[in-house]
Amino acid sequence: MNLSIKSVLLVSAFALASPALAAGTHPVTGEALADSQTFTYRVGDESPSIDPQIAEDVDGGDILRDLFEGLFNQDAKGNRIPGVATDFTVSDDKLTYTFTLRPEAKWSDGAPVTAGDFVYAWQRLADPETASPYQWYAEVMGLKNASAVVAGEMPVSELGVRAIDDHTLEATLANPLPYFPDTLVHGSTFPAPKWAIEAHGADWTKPGNMVSNGAYVLTEHVPNERLVRERNPMYWNDANTIIEKVTALVITDENVAFTRYQAGELDQTDIPTGQYPTLAKSNPDEVVVYPSLCSYYYMFNVSGNGPEYLMDKRIRQALSYAIDRDIIVNQVTQGGQFPAYNFTPAATAGFTVPDSIEYGNWSQDERNAKAIELMAEAGYDSANPLDLTLIYNTNEGHRKIAIAVSQMWKQNLGVNVTLENQEWKTFLQTRSDQAYDVARGGWCGDYNEASTFLDLVQSGSGYNDSKYNNPDVDALLAEAKTSDNPQPIYTKVEEIIAEDMPIIPIYHYTGVLMMNPSLKGWPIENVQENWYSRDLYRVAE
Repeated sequence: MNLSIKSVLLVSAFALASPALAAGTHPVTGEALADSQTFTYRVGDESPSIDPQIAEDVDGGDILRDLFEGLFNQDAKGNRIPGVATDFTVSDDKLTYTFTLRPEAKWSDGAPVTAGDFVYAWQRLADPETASPYQWYAEVMGLKNASAVVAGEMPVSELGVRAIDDHTLEATLANPLPYFPDTLVHGSTFPAPKWAIEAHGADWTKPGNMVSNGAYVLTEHVPNERLVRERNPMYWNDANTIIEKVTALVITDENVAFTRYQAGELDQTDIPTGQYPTLAKSNPDEVVVYPSLCSYYYMFNVSGNGPEYLMDKRIRQALSYAIDRDIIVNQVTQGGQFPAYNFTPAATAGFTVPDSIEYGNWSQDERNAKAIELMAEAGYDSANPLDLTLIYNTNEGHRKIAIAVSQMWKQNLGVNVTLENQEWKTFLQTRSDQAYDVARGGWCGDYNEASTFLDLVQSGSGYNDSKYNNPDVDALLAEAKTSDNPQPIYTKVEEIIAEDMPIIPIYHYTGVLMMNPSLKGWPIENVQENWYSRDLYRVAE
C-alpha cells in the first residue's frame, strides 16, 4: 500500500479457529493432518543469545520469531502482515508513525502486551549499557536521536519512541524512511518483559524464567545440544497454531546431520556441500531449493590491528581477483548459488546489480593476470610470498570453500595460507576484536532493501568487522536514506567498495534443504527466509 497516504490499514491475515482443524484437517487446504504435530530441525551452532535485544545470528532470529512477536510478521511471500500491531498511521511529513496494538495480545504469564513493552525494548536496544551487538540497528531504524543515544550522548528517554497509552505506540524518525515499517519485522525490535529481566538478570532467557509473547514458549534448553519450544496457550492466535512442539538440535557436522535426517531423527537439515545435484535426482520429493537474501564473502582486517600488507588495496584486489567464483559455486557448493562480484544480492527488492563492476566483466584468466600484476607491484611473488591466516567458523562447507580459495591463492599468487576454524561464539568475538587477517563472512538481510547489506561498510556499523572507513561511502549511504530513488547511490557505493575491496563478495546464496515431505507450509517464496513454526503443519502419511 502506498505510504504517501496518511493512514495505512492492516488487514489481519488470520481467520478464526476453524472446526476443520479440530476435526484433523487443515482449515485452508483440507489436507488430513498427522496425529503428531512436531518439528525437529538442525542448527549448525549454538546461538550466542535468544534475548531479542542481544541475539545476532540467523538461527537465533528463527528462534526469536517463535518465542516473541513484534509489531509485524511476514507471510509466506515475505509481505508484511500484522503482529501485535493491527494498523498504523503516518503523519503528513512521514516522520511520525502511530501504531495501534491488539488488546488481546498477552505475555506467556498472562500479562497484557503494552506499548510500554516496546518502548522498553527499543530503549534497551539503543542503550550502551546493554552492550548489544545489534545496538546500531536503532540507527538503521532511523529513530530520532538514535545516534546520540547509541553514542551515550543522550539518555534513552530521548529516543524517538513513546507510549501514548497501553495500546498506542508512537515512533518518531529523524528523517523520512520509506522502509521503516519493514525494519520492524526484525527480532531486535520485539517487545521485552521488563519485570522478568529485572527479576532474573541475564538468566531471564532460561526455561522457567523466560516470559515471551510469541506462539511458543521455551521449555528446554541444553546449550550446544538442543532447544525446545512448545505451544503458548496465551498467544492471541493460538487457536490457529498447528505444530505443538519445535526442537532445534545443534549438530555442527553437516554430514552427521544428514545421516540423522536419513534415520528419521530430523525433519529438516541443510544439504551437505556439493551433494545437491545427486540428491535432487535421488530424493526429488525431499529437496527444497529457493532464492535467498544472503551473501557469502570474505573480509579483510583493515583496522589499526590489521597486518600492514592489507593496508595496500592492490593486495586486497589481487586476492579477490584470484578467486574463481564459478569453480566455488559449480564444483564446491553446487547448490545453485550465484557468483558475486558485488555485495548486494539481485534478489533484493528495488535493487539492480550494477553492470559497472569492472572486474566482474573480465574473464577469470584476465582476473588472474591482473592479480599477479598487482601482487608484483606490491612486492610479492613466488620468491617473496605473502603469508596470511584465513579464519572461518567450524562448518564442513566453510572448510571446503576455504581450502579451494587457499589453493587458488597459492597456485595463482604464491600466497601461503594458514586455515583456522573456530567455534561460532569465539569466531564472532575474534572478528569483532579485529584479531584476524582474513575472515569468512555471511550476511542475510534484516529487511528487504539494499541498505541492509551496504550499511555493513558504513564506518559506524556494528557489523563492519573490517573497520573499513571511507567518508564518501558514509555520505552516500546517508544520502540514500532520504532519496526517492537510491539505486544510483547504491550503484556508486558498490563501485567504490569494488575498488577499495574491504570485502570479497564470493557468492549470493540459495536455500538448499532436505525436508520431510510430510512437513508443509515452508515459505519458499520469502527471500528473507523468515519462517514461523505456527505456519507449519504435518500431513498424515
